[in-house]
Amino acid sequence: MAKSVSRNGSVRAGAYDVPANDRLYQRIARRLVEELTAGTYAIGDRLPAERELAIEYGASRPAVREALIALEVQGFIEVRVGSGAYVCRLPGQGEEPGFAITAFELTEARIMFEGEAAALAAAQITDAELDVLDRLVEAMTAENTRVEVTEIADRDFHMAIAKATRNAGVVRTIEDLWHLRSTSPECALLHAKARNAKVRPVIAEHTAIVDALRAHDAGGARAAMHGHLTSVMDHLLFQTEEMAMEQARLALAGTRQRYGRSARS
Repeated sequence: MAKSVSRNGSVRAGAYDVPANDRLYQRIARRLVEELTAGTYAIGDRLPAERELAIEYGASRPAVREALIALEVQGFIEVRVGSGAYVCRLPGQGEEPGFAITAFELTEARIMFEGEAAALAAAQITDAELDVLDRLVEAMTAENTRVEVTEIADRDFHMAIAKATRNAGVVRTIEDLWHLRSTSPECALLHAKARNAKVRPVIAEHTAIVDALRAHDAGGARAAMHGHLTSVMDHLLFQTEEMAMEQARLALAGTRQRYGRSARS
């Protein structure tokens, strides 16, 4: 049996042994799958809201969201905008959730590596490389006006900074992190939700990074990169939530309009 854990980071006792190296969101996902297996929820049932699950499991909203995304990727649930998470498949015999890297884990890693990369690049970046960054900021600005954002300029911006470190290991690491962003199902799903919520690269944040690099200010470049990527993490959480709230508001407004019309007719 899994041990009961207090509010500081664990999930209640279940019928399985929780791997010692599981992160909190993985424990929550395993617990939800256990409840599906036990018949707590049937196909078509709506799971409790994120806020309720966060209280129940003593977890943060990001941890709950990561758990739901892991289950959504594997087809156990369907998250409907403005409505909630619904069960669409029950686990097979002995089936447990699998996990890839999540968008929050990836962004946390990017904060660590890309912050130091920016600091290292600040010491040796050339005027020509700074010109490239300026052009990429302009390209991002143009991309932000389009309905479909490719994020090509954003990726190229971060890779240009990595290359300015003159360190092949740094380049390869950051290149791999960006590759994971599109190949991890959990990452790809949440970033797709963010794009649908109209989340776009923030030009002012990228400009601040370039300004620190141009001043050859290692500490400033590190801080600017940390600030930018922390903002990315916040947007992944709150902008997708705001999209759901806006959809709910639109649905409610439509309902009021319909009933108002019926009352007048």
